Amino acid sequence: MGATTKLASVAIIALCQVAALALWFSASAVVPALVREYGLSGFAQAALTGGVQAGFVIGCLASALLGLPDRIDPRRLFACCALGGAAANALLLVVDPASPSALVLRVATGVTMAGCYPVGMKLAATWAKGDMGLMVGILVGALTLGSALPHLFNAFGGVSWRVPVAVSSLTALVAAALIGFAGLGPNRAPSPPFDPRAVLSAWRDVPLRLANLGYLGHMWELYAMWAWIGVFLSASFALAMPAESASFAAKLTAFATIAAGGIGSIAAGLLADRLGRTTITIAAMAISGTCAAIIGFLFGGHPAALIAVCIVWGVSIVADSAQFSASIAELADRARVGTMLTVQTALGFTLTLVTIQALPYVVQALGWRYAFLPLAIGPALGVWAMARLRAHPASVRLAGGRR
Repeated sequence: MGATTKLASVAIIALCQVAALALWFSASAVVPALVREYGLSGFAQAALTGGVQAGFVIGCLASALLGLPDRIDPRRLFACCALGGAAANALLLVVDPASPSALVLRVATGVTMAGCYPVGMKLAATWAKGDMGLMVGILVGALTLGSALPHLFNAFGGVSWRVPVAVSSLTALVAAALIGFAGLGPNRAPSPPFDPRAVLSAWRDVPLRLANLGYLGHMWELYAMWAWIGVFLSASFALAMPAESASFAAKLTAFATIAAGGIGSIAAGLLADRLGRTTITIAAMAISGTCAAIIGFLFGGHPAALIAVCIVWGVSIVADSAQFSASIAELADRARVGTMLTVQTALGFTLTLVTIQALPYVVQALGWRYAFLPLAIGPALGVWAMARLRAHPASVRLAGGRR
């Protein structure tokens, strides 16, 4: 029997999200240790981290086409996927991390995460009543903190790569056991009939299309920044401070930059419910896009100035994230919210596969001074899309009419 109070249910959902998504975070945490122990090639390193992301996209597409988030009790779907992910992740302990088997297991782990991340957002959305932005913002904020933890682990090191892998499988098992205690809120709708064509409304429906375009602009920037900010900081600090302290400072700054997004996500959720979804997303993307455009000019300069811009970027780059999901939850047919959230997530993470891999080539061609500048294209597109959504009549459904 699930919890009947909103506070208890949302707390359980947030805890289970972080516990299950630890399977994803663990990949980033263990790669440096695997490189030292097994001498993984650059391709193998990228495959272990990118494999989870590719698997996640595959899982999201399959889940959306089948309508699973709306046709199955989301708590059962979440639990089954967390169990599957825990098993796939644990098998890494018995295979050669440099073998194709390891890549297959990481892809499988990513597939299972498609039944946890967007499904958790749907669960939280069922409890929203005038606070949709905050409900989803809490989840995204918690996951942002989880995404930052590998940088903290790497800063202090000294732990065998097997430990975070084993612990993340255990936390996923805990998530599978606990999610059933979360209740379904009053916003749930009856299960819709199976219709694989329903996914097309994510593009055919103009308000949904604009919200998704805003999300794509956000994702163009977000994961490329998260993936490479640590490398950028290491290279910059190496020019501005003693070598023995540069690496440690870079890892701590990368952690602080990404973790700051958790604060931005929750704060933006509170503000968006009061000031409007498009207002907050446009403001956040304007700030983050500006940071992307200027941060390279601080490369090699005084660390204090660079750290300050990084923190502002870290807060603003995530502040809008939950609001795109909240917008989808408010604009979509209530019976298809889970499917629409899954489609949105699949589109966004597919785009990140491009930008994460492309940025090293930009660095090679232009240097770090201009490497992040192309990321500003995404927020610029996002601002345009959300401004168009703001002018659309359907925007009155956002945040109780606060567009």
